[in-house]
Amino acid sequence: MKKTLICIGGGELRSKETIKIDEYIASKAKQQAQEKRAYGLFIPTASHDSMPYFNSFRKTYTSVFDIKADVALTVYGEMSYEKIRDKFLKADFIYVGGGDTLFMLDMWKKTGMLDLIRDAYERGVIVCGLSAGAICWFENMYTDSASNSEDSYSLHSGLGWIKGTISPHYNVRSLDFDKKIVYNNLAAIGLEDCSAIELVDDKIVCSISSGGKAFYLHKEEELTKSIIEPCIYL
Repeated sequence: MKKTLICIGGGELRSKETIKIDEYIASKAKQQAQEKRAYGLFIPTASHDSMPYFNSFRKTYTSVFDIKADVALTVYGEMSYEKIRDKFLKADFIYVGGGDTLFMLDMWKKTGMLDLIRDAYERGVIVCGLSAGAICWFENMYTDSASNSEDSYSLHSGLGWIKGTISPHYNVRSLDFDKKIVYNNLAAIGLEDCSAIELVDDKIVCSISSGGKAFYLHKEEELTKSIIEPCIYL
């Protein structure tokens, strides 16, 4: 099975800012499900298992796209590992919400959630994520999780499934992130809010937009930017 990862730079599910990206994800999930109703599993660990966040996911994916929505909760111990594992086995796609990236990764490792996500990814379940859920898969991620301020960002090691460095919310972090790229002589990805990239077998194949853009960033003699080519809707 091909491994598919969709990384969304930011945007509000609640107000349907990312609706074009959600439509793209929903269409892929329905293809995955074939004859049965598609099943989406929401993982809100980064938001400390926020149920209003899950309700926003359900209102989009169930009310708009007729996909069964479920949630995996680990932060407060409401669900057993066995119950969560059963949900993963049903899922056609997994959606990881935004929030505190470092807290999320620590909780995943403590609870065994990371093993379930990795197994699903290897089995060909579509893995999607927004903000924290978009950057955690990369070698290096630009995040404010280590500070008490939303205006203080730094580079941290991610899971390392995908090579490279990435920043979400690039439309508001570009000046600082660009300086980090130049100083550290890195190649990177910048995802604006309401933009996404799709990776197949760990390689970027295209971008998806609900109003934002996705960029490759390269340090040669100076920083250069190029837009990641959009997906073609068939």
